[in-house]
Amino acid sequence: MAEQKEKVLSVENLVINFKTDNGILQAVRDVSFDLYQGETLCIVGESGSGKSVTSKAIMGILSNNAVIANGTIIYRGENLLEVSEDEFYKIRGHRIGMIFQDPLSSLNPIVKIGKQITEAMLINSDKLKTMYNDLISDDLIRYKNTLAKMNIAITTERKKLDLFRSEIKVKEGRSAADKLADRKLLKEKKAAFKQFEKEIRAKYMDQAREYKKVLEETEKRAKKEVAAYKDKVLAEHKTQEAAIRAKYAGDKAKLKEELARAQEDLDNKLRITKAEAKRRALKIMHEVGIPEPEKRYNQYPFEFSGGMRQRIVIAIALTASPEILICDEPTTALDVTIQAQILELINRIKAERNLSCIFITHDLGVVANMADRVAVMYAGKIVEYGKLDEIFYDPRHPYTWALLSSIPDVDSKQELDAIPGTPPNMIYPPKGDAFAVRNRYAMNIDFREQPPFFKVSDTHYAATWLLHPDAPKVEMPKIVSERIRISLEGQYDEQ
Repeated sequence: MAEQKEKVLSVENLVINFKTDNGILQAVRDVSFDLYQGETLCIVGESGSGKSVTSKAIMGILSNNAVIANGTIIYRGENLLEVSEDEFYKIRGHRIGMIFQDPLSSLNPIVKIGKQITEAMLINSDKLKTMYNDLISDDLIRYKNTLAKMNIAITTERKKLDLFRSEIKVKEGRSAADKLADRKLLKEKKAAFKQFEKEIRAKYMDQAREYKKVLEETEKRAKKEVAAYKDKVLAEHKTQEAAIRAKYAGDKAKLKEELARAQEDLDNKLRITKAEAKRRALKIMHEVGIPEPEKRYNQYPFEFSGGMRQRIVIAIALTASPEILICDEPTTALDVTIQAQILELINRIKAERNLSCIFITHDLGVVANMADRVAVMYAGKIVEYGKLDEIFYDPRHPYTWALLSSIPDVDSKQELDAIPGTPPNMIYPPKGDAFAVRNRYAMNIDFREQPPFFKVSDTHYAATWLLHPDAPKVEMPKIVSERIRISLEGQYDEQ
């Protein structure tokens, strides 16, 4: 069970807003979930439900107009929302990789794919520099993170002040008294922000100065250790070279061959050479199922099919051997046959490398083939959360019913059951349950209050008032249960 495995990522009460010309868009609203070692968590929902925004927050690649108003993203005991860019540089791509939706836009069309796969390896090719960075890493991160926490705290409060300023700007029909009250409140908030900034700087700067002193001492020791390692390697090479010259003094061809091999060995100890990077790239290309990797290594992205391009993107994501892989609808642009191949590939690589995977999709057929657990998102919130079988065979939220009833199958003569209406405008989020206006089972309370999570089992929760003890008993619609049975029996039989 996932709960018995090691937790590698935990998102708690995440709230993300976007500042737009029309007002504040509430994209992610109090989202929480955990990811366990070796599992796949599928996040499913309509476009605009907040799936991709959540994944970008984990990667630290949100746009500049995004405001993380609340929450934490804990990775290996550290909050990613408080780390410095220096540390995120070591995490993004290296420990947490990401595969994006459109492989063609992820690749440079005028650069050969071999160069694109080896690029990251060659950028980080200096092993002495890597060794030095590893030696000072803990103290550097502690120092940088202290400054980052200070700057993030100040920036977050400044953005909240900007958001309030934007909100009162777009208010319409205000009386003179209301405008005066808003100006007074804005002045108070500005004063509070200045006081907050002063206190935060005082809190963190003394601590940062102490960490800086420790870091400087660590840097001195690291430089000496790296220099000693380099001297040792060069001395060993010199001894090896002398032995080779003595052994093959009478055989020039063999002498040249052995000296070249010794030089290659030295180069590999000091840096990742182009030859070594190519060897690794060819191995990964073979691993992801690209035929004739030696030939394809020198080709351009436009010479590959959509499925092969996606395999290249997967290969690039795997070069740094991440432990978490985020897949943001990686099969959307592919036809059904190729889609199945890519899903099979991701599942195989996940099993071989024991990866933890977050798979974002709107396709429940994909979910059935990939997920260990499922989080169903609607209007920026997770509305149902559980194991694969629980979500598919015992769904409790009307939105999950609606999604499942839209699964196409070849056996049923019934029409697909479309979800009526459109998702709400999250600049003006509804007061109660965001799905209420599209929910045929909505009660009066759905329009007044947001439902909490109700426990279905130890691993299954749903945010719907239908699970309240006082709610009328509503059974899952027969059309939904029938479509689930027909669709999923076929899919599981294939497995």
